[in-house]
Amino acid sequence: MSNLKRQQKEERIYLRVTSDQKDALERAAQEKHTSLTNFILENSYDAAQKILAEKTHFILNDDQWNAFCEALDSPPKEIPALRTLLTKPSVLDEK
Repeated sequence: MSNLKRQQKEERIYLRVTSDQKDALERAAQEKHTSLTNFILENSYDAAQKILAEKTHFILNDDQWNAFCEALDSPPKEIPALRTLLTKPSVLDEK
C-alpha cells in the first residue's frame, strides 16, 4: 500500500453508507490512527488484491500437486471432433 500513498491520485470514488456503517468505519479508522479515507482505501484495496489473487494463485497439498503436475505432463487428450474442427477451413478462410 505504501506505493499507492506516493502516487498522484487522480480518480474519485463516491460511496453512500448508512449512519451505522459510517460510524463503524470512523471508529475503526480512529483505532488505526488514520483518516477515514485512508482506512477505506487501504482495506478495500487489500480485499480487492486478495480476491484477484484467488483467481491466479492456488494452494495444493502434495497429492493434489502431484496430480496437477501429472496432468500437465501427460499428452493431450485426443478429441476427433476438435481435430476436425481445427483442420477444416473456416468460413473466414474461404474467398
